[in-house]
Amino acid sequence: MMLKTKFFTCFSLVAFALSFGQMQEYKYKRSLIGVQDSWHQVSLPDDIFEKLLPNLADIRVYGITIKKDTIEASYVLQLNDDKRVTTQVPFKILNTSHNNKGYYITFEVPSEATINQLQLSFKLFNFDWRIDLEGSHEQKEWFSILEDYRILSIKNAKTFYEFTNLIFPNSNYRFFRLLIKSTIKPELKSANASYNAIKQGVFKDYAIKHWNIKNYKAEKRTDIEVELFQAVPVNHVKVHVNVAYDYYRPTTIQWVSDSIKTQKGYQYNYRTLTKNTLNSIEKTEFMFENTIAKKLKITIENQDNQPLTIEQVSVKGSVYDVMIRFTEPANYYLAFGHSTAFKPSYDVNRFISKIPETISRITLGNEEIIYKEPKATKSPLFENTLWLWAILIVIIVLLGGFTFKMMKSK
Repeated sequence: MMLKTKFFTCFSLVAFALSFGQMQEYKYKRSLIGVQDSWHQVSLPDDIFEKLLPNLADIRVYGITIKKDTIEASYVLQLNDDKRVTTQVPFKILNTSHNNKGYYITFEVPSEATINQLQLSFKLFNFDWRIDLEGSHEQKEWFSILEDYRILSIKNAKTFYEFTNLIFPNSNYRFFRLLIKSTIKPELKSANASYNAIKQGVFKDYAIKHWNIKNYKAEKRTDIEVELFQAVPVNHVKVHVNVAYDYYRPTTIQWVSDSIKTQKGYQYNYRTLTKNTLNSIEKTEFMFENTIAKKLKITIENQDNQPLTIEQVSVKGSVYDVMIRFTEPANYYLAFGHSTAFKPSYDVNRFISKIPETISRITLGNEEIIYKEPKATKSPLFENTLWLWAILIVIIVLLGGFTFKMMKSK
């Protein structure tokens, strides 16, 4: 019995040392203030991301109990991005006709379901048309939904761009009538109706430290370099253009992944976030996967056109929430900063639907550096070199005496 007790005590001490050692593997910690329930959530502040791995794998929640035991709390990392759900709505084309105003296409939605988008595809390319869209319950009285809405197609050796999606407020009619104001017959290849529901995410607008525009006439391009005050998660970039004419420019958004210091200064390595088209037809906001970045570069291909007048650049990103499950009373900390950490594997990530819908928020304390026990260093055998010289002299004397005796015996 005594042996079992000693074994259990030793095992507990080892377990405590290992758990405490896990927390010591991280560089920083911030106390969690206001823990009272089984579930809480806390938003990650901007200044934490520069100290995290790009995949945010080095986040842990540790608690110190009254008995000084260290426990780990499970959490779910939630990105508060827009949630889009698209429902396809079946419909059929009833008839087509035309007059001096243009070409009419009438659709029927048998279920009278709500729709807010029509995706059109035509056999023709290179058109610029204006359209009207109306809705009716019995085809006797028509109600205006869209007026003078613009759709466009550009196709050549360098470019292929189409904007033929009709986006409008939620509409619930059995019949829809489309007027395409064209002198050429618009042969419709396909058409789809849908209802698009968007649950708005939580975004944060980031202040820009400075930005710079460079126009390269020979290369026919414009580079916009943007620097934020610190590395933060970004997933939206908007370029504000101030011109009175239509434009269509292929555009690439990149971020600085790392840099190398050379004799001529820093050389930056870029990675592409997205490629799209900056144009005057649709609301252009470049969206991409959340990426922790501090410096961005926007490249606009001007082709044979004059550079655009850029008024401003806006950058924003989705907010991260950490939803934490607490199982026992303790003083809890958010630990972070570990260059070789792996993403944790928690059961709660497999049962997200069971997380309460309403979770109270808690706050973070000030950042603290986690104290690490200094590693014991072995002292050299001979800290004083005089000892080494004394031993060498003794060895030389012994070897000399031994040699002298050998010579004398001969």
